[in-house]
Amino acid sequence: MSLMNHLPALQVVIPLIAAPLCALMVRPNIAWWFAMAVTWVTFGISSALLHQVLDGGAISYHMGGWRPPLGISYEIDPLNALLLVLVSGMAVIVMPAAKLGIGVEVTQRAQRLFYTVALLALTGMLGIVITGDTFNLYVFLEISSLSSYALVAMGTHRRASKAAFNYLILGTIGATFILIGIGLIYMMTGTLNMADLAIRLRNAHDTAPVQAALAFIVVGAGIKAAMFPAHIWMPNAYTYAPSVVSAFFGATATKVGAYILIRFIFNVFGYDFAFERLQIGWFLVPLGLAGAFIGSLVAIWQDDLKRMLAYSSVAQVGYIIAALGFGNHDGLVAAIVHVFNHGLMKGALFMVMACVILRLGSSDISVFRGLGRRMPVTMGCFVVAGLSMIGVPFTVGFISKWYLILGALDADMWPVAVLIVMSSLLSIFYIWRVVEVAYFAAPPDYLKVKEAPVMLLLPTVALTVLCIAFGVATKFTVGVANFAASSLGVLP
Repeated sequence: MSLMNHLPALQVVIPLIAAPLCALMVRPNIAWWFAMAVTWVTFGISSALLHQVLDGGAISYHMGGWRPPLGISYEIDPLNALLLVLVSGMAVIVMPAAKLGIGVEVTQRAQRLFYTVALLALTGMLGIVITGDTFNLYVFLEISSLSSYALVAMGTHRRASKAAFNYLILGTIGATFILIGIGLIYMMTGTLNMADLAIRLRNAHDTAPVQAALAFIVVGAGIKAAMFPAHIWMPNAYTYAPSVVSAFFGATATKVGAYILIRFIFNVFGYDFAFERLQIGWFLVPLGLAGAFIGSLVAIWQDDLKRMLAYSSVAQVGYIIAALGFGNHDGLVAAIVHVFNHGLMKGALFMVMACVILRLGSSDISVFRGLGRRMPVTMGCFVVAGLSMIGVPFTVGFISKWYLILGALDADMWPVAVLIVMSSLLSIFYIWRVVEVAYFAAPPDYLKVKEAPVMLLLPTVALTVLCIAFGVATKFTVGVANFAASSLGVLP
């Protein structure tokens, strides 16, 4: 059997084995090079898997040769293949910046183990996305969560530990809800395999335990995705975590939570049960819109720009939740496309924060006075990524908002389409606040600063270029999203 046949297993096994090996490397520089190599390998594997899925259809890999439902299977379809590329791709882009970023934003005693914990977080996210077994998903969720708490706590800010503790409490509640939901459907069906569950649950849709299971899983995954009002863990976690960690989590963590929602609602429980019987759309759309408005309004009044970006993420997750609530093809395409596109936008913006903090030691808006002239490339990246957040044409944000509005109109919710446009305009205010200070305020006389080093600036520019590239050439993201929506049974 060729190595290519085992790529699904290697996608998770390689970073999992590499993590403890990284802990054995006493010198952080060697650990960084090793972690860099691992992330490139995982990205290569995820790219190969996406290519295989698009060319030959879904892939089913049986761990240890045990066929499901007895054994654990890894199932790769267009939806999770795209998520694998996003998670591993962000690791590749952020890891070069980690070497400089952790030097100023991670406590000295934690720097040696930073790469070990980062690889564990990567392993957990990849495992959540690729597995076809519900309990295996929970196991990987715990791996990802525990390592995420540790990464947040590694920040040098005195409130980093408190932010990590709050994240732990709410994350544990979310994971517990998901586990209860899994336990309920196992009780009713006797299986944990997602494909097998989708078949057996058809005969149990009218039972209270199955209906309760959907509620538990939606709430639990909603906490992980920072769905309003279960988002309260995110602002402090993203604000006080090291900026490179915020960049990686901002692009991936909440997106993995959204993936869990999509997988369970459309794949495990099924469209008919979730939308026709339980009318889940009437729950998701209002919460999504509330998150979009409240997240943007709170972001406008933030002086710490990392906190501003965190609340902005609450708004952007709101769009994903609302899109899922439409329960139609364009809505699901909008959700999938925005999962990918928002990862690029938010990753770029947090990388800008990493550049500024390296040079100025703060992310407060006051340090941005005149920075457009002192750090032109960095602030240019902020402007482009900020325009993407607003949804200006020829950026990735416009593509997401376009399909979001199409989904609302297709669901005969034109007032919702109007509200989406109105909430998008709110992002102009908080982006403009930064642009005004950076480009129209005079820099202080003592400000002597230059661009961040290439190792930090290059990933920032790369993400910014992708915000334009995928906003112009939409065939890849929209094409895969259309394919994924159809494969989940939601046809145009």
